[in-house]
Amino acid sequence: MVASYIGISSLNSSCFPPRPCFAKRKPFAGKVSIIQWHVALNSDDAYSISFCAVKFGSLPVSAAMSDDPISDWILSEGNATQITRTSPIGGGCINNARRYDTDAGSFFVKTNRGIGPSMFEGEALGLGSMYETRTIRVPRPFKVGPLPTGGSYIVMEFIEFGASRGNQSVLGRKLAEMHKAGKSEKGFGFDVDNTIGSTPQINTWTSDWIEFYGKHRLGYQLKLALNQYGDSTIYQKGKRLVKNMAPLFQNIVIEPCLLHGDLWSGNISSDKNGEPVILDPACYYGHNEAEFGMSWCAGFGGSFYNAYFEVMPKQPGFEKRREIYLLYHYLNHYNLFGSSYRSSAMSIIDDYLLMLGV
Repeated sequence: MVASYIGISSLNSSCFPPRPCFAKRKPFAGKVSIIQWHVALNSDDAYSISFCAVKFGSLPVSAAMSDDPISDWILSEGNATQITRTSPIGGGCINNARRYDTDAGSFFVKTNRGIGPSMFEGEALGLGSMYETRTIRVPRPFKVGPLPTGGSYIVMEFIEFGASRGNQSVLGRKLAEMHKAGKSEKGFGFDVDNTIGSTPQINTWTSDWIEFYGKHRLGYQLKLALNQYGDSTIYQKGKRLVKNMAPLFQNIVIEPCLLHGDLWSGNISSDKNGEPVILDPACYYGHNEAEFGMSWCAGFGGSFYNAYFEVMPKQPGFEKRREIYLLYHYLNHYNLFGSSYRSSAMSIIDDYLLMLGV
């Protein structure tokens, strides 16, 4: 959803209608919590993340917690001896963002005073998973932790962005390479629940894609619309679509590919060398076509898709399935921002019900 930009002064979005900023984040109840991240900074080849999973809410509280854990980490595990400057970075609406310049390089830090480490832990695990594919550039996550006065922070690599979003065909090829390299033997889902914008995104491991997408993506959003707006029409029609959408997936192979999960124009840029960079993910393992669910707000062109399908060939029925993946994000926008997105979601549902004859 709305990005917290890393080292960028301006970025034009092709998303219409405008996407409002998140004024308030909904509570998120995740399944597990990542207590500690250890990242080797000395060598790219030595890059690793380890974590300990515990029940949510059981993070140990230390009476001796530093008043400034961010600076403490930078000046110890971050290999810096001096912080020379800190400066605010704009672009995000959920979190505050700052650049820390040091004698060991620059770091990008996001903080949120209203929520514990769960959201940033999910982001860090997603960034780390994408980074480990060695395909497309993402900011390396270094440290996630609680703030002493409440809230949380994440320290990650600072990337100096270039003047544009980079080459579309290179982006398409590298994204496809990530999908091809990032596979899961656990099925569809992710090791933690995370968020799509400010909406909880449930990632319970599931062996069947249609079941996963129907229950944890469309079904979850439909239930939110019913609970939030009392919208029984979209709920009942949407549930009918979920129950009958299996024919859309006939005669294709669906593998659990690592997805960015929220790939819109605000989460895509390029570094100073013109190489594409993607950030602020909502990662999970899913059908690769689901990655295009935000295409209405991403500005992908023909060169992007041509390069992508050279690596990950287009499967039969791709065009018929396209809008089933748009639907998840239109429903999420409806739940987050209100009725201006309802008609788009309802139109997709009605069209599919007519197409499927149900």
